[in-house]
Amino acid sequence: MKATVSWVEDVCFDAESETGHTVRMDGPADSGGQNRGPRPMELLLMGMGGCASYDVVTILKKGRQNIVGCVAELEAQRADAVPAVFTKIKMTFVVTGTDLKEPMVKRAVALSAEKYCSASIMMEKAGCVVEHDYRIIDAG
Repeated sequence: MKATVSWVEDVCFDAESETGHTVRMDGPADSGGQNRGPRPMELLLMGMGGCASYDVVTILKKGRQNIVGCVAELEAQRADAVPAVFTKIKMTFVVTGTDLKEPMVKRAVALSAEKYCSASIMMEKAGCVVEHDYRIIDAG
């Protein structure tokens, strides 16, 4: 996997993935930014949510669950000192569907956390406490 990050100006950067997708990152005004994109650490958090959500949705679909929505709500805490690494992340999956079986949702979240989500497992190995939870909303 490869990516490039190119400086635009001030504290603004454009990142491009190996597959040709781009994201603009920018800093806050007090650091010289103009708020033209997410902060790099926000992208890490969003990437982790995307990675885990992919797992949960895929596992539930393979389990023939009638899933119509999945939202990962992430809340992170960071160290007060530099480097301001993530110290704790809580990820709650809000899974919407018809006749969803709670044990299957619980299992999907657990499999993502323990086996499949490279991003959250990497965060844990780096010393971040990662909590996983879920809520089920019946769409029927």
